[in-house]
Amino acid sequence: MKTIGVLAFQGGVIEHVKKIEELGAKPQLVKKKEDLKDLDGLILPGGESTTIGKFLIETGLKDQILNLIYEGMPVWGTCAGAILLSKNIKNQGSGVLPVLNIVIERNAYGSQLDSFKKEVFVPRFNIATECIFIRAPRIVEVAEGVEVLAELETPIAVLQKNILATTFHPELTSQNYWHSFFVENMVK
Repeated sequence: MKTIGVLAFQGGVIEHVKKIEELGAKPQLVKKKEDLKDLDGLILPGGESTTIGKFLIETGLKDQILNLIYEGMPVWGTCAGAILLSKNIKNQGSGVLPVLNIVIERNAYGSQLDSFKKEVFVPRFNIATECIFIRAPRIVEVAEGVEVLAELETPIAVLQKNILATTFHPELTSQNYWHSFFVENMVK
């Protein structure tokens, strides 16, 4: 059985756990270094990226997670998780785990009040998926080697080798396409 870690500092942790369980995989809450042991993949959920980044540094998880990513462990960042993985945050430097060759802009669609839901066609799935954007970032640039999986004027889902990033919250929908893609196609 595949074991999928979910960084459990804040965000849609429980929602990600439920999606993982629906797919027959074992979720593992990650709050400390020991929780990373024997993971097959890791999800970095939404929340507030600056706060999550501080927790990663304070708990010592940052370097260990980076090492696992460099070793090829699949990782998926949703919303704030995508910001954490970005090599370039527009006008702010880089994410705490700067491995994804994109430029991302925080809160690009506005405040919490500007949050929205949209059906977006995903060519790889050959279906429209529901996407929920909550104070969402916008990917404004992708480098060579980064595959755009879905767009809404700009990329909203990208894949770079073992790194998946979505600027929306698939864990908050009734659909399971994105979790299925991660667990069944990326995690070995």
